[in-house]
Amino acid sequence: MSHAVLMDVVKWPGAERRMEIKFTPQESSTLYGLLADSTSDIILKTDPDGFIIHASPAMEHLGLPLPDPLVAPHLLDLIHPSCEDTVMAEHNAALQGAQEHVWFEVAVLAADRRKRWFEMQIRRLEDAEGKVYGALSIMRNIDERRELERRVFVAELTDPVTGLSNRKAFMSMLQHLVDERRNGSLALFCIDYFQAINMQHGQSVGDKVLVVFSDLLRTMTREGDIVSRIGDESLGVILPGTDCEEARAICQRIVTTLSELRRESGVDSFTITASAGISRIAESVDDTIKRAELALFLAKAKGRNRLEMESAPRAK
Repeated sequence: MSHAVLMDVVKWPGAERRMEIKFTPQESSTLYGLLADSTSDIILKTDPDGFIIHASPAMEHLGLPLPDPLVAPHLLDLIHPSCEDTVMAEHNAALQGAQEHVWFEVAVLAADRRKRWFEMQIRRLEDAEGKVYGALSIMRNIDERRELERRVFVAELTDPVTGLSNRKAFMSMLQHLVDERRNGSLALFCIDYFQAINMQHGQSVGDKVLVVFSDLLRTMTREGDIVSRIGDESLGVILPGTDCEEARAICQRIVTTLSELRRESGVDSFTITASAGISRIAESVDDTIKRAELALFLAKAKGRNRLEMESAPRAK
């Protein structure tokens, strides 16, 4: 099989002319060997059907043996089932002469069946007569990058004090329920006299109070409920699939249980209480929150440490 001459063009700084550097087939082969042996990227050579006929030593980093000339593995033997269609579509597009050489992300199954993430690019191989005889792929591990992106994403949507989802995440999830027209209830909780606790005992104690209340909400709500910190002393609970009476029973237990807990901070001890307001999830996010806020305001006006439901609509 003949090989095309590998050509690179280098423009020297300050020079007006361009210098062409040509490699013989032997030099190209040597250069490829140097690159393949020294990089952590996995370089794969496949035939037109996608069977791997050569792989760089970096493939062993996946815990996989290099291809046996007698039993050539297929490209899809490396790929997670969820990414198979994408890989074959890109492989076929490269063989057909796609001009855009783009990187795409794929999940790969290592020998220990652990999923690892790579970005991949595929280009076709042609002989001197222009006949396509396969493809060359490069795979670059991006596990660290994806983990960093995941941590940034989680941090963006998480309250650092309580570990609960924050207001941004809360609003997004509530909007989803409204858009899907799913039944449910919204409960807004406010720790009573929270600013006074901060002023009298210090912010560190106030943070402990938030953590105590957050842990209680996690414990006493259902697995599918969504608990978020949405303000300084305010926490929201989305209760999908509940009517107002079911939501009342869940939230009343929380208010009652919290008032019975005594937490100590240094030499001082005090009772933590909370007020709550509940509304149905309906119409719009703003309307749902407004009705819950009005119920919460009523709970505070009636003496705090209590739960109030949204007002029933007046008959017309």
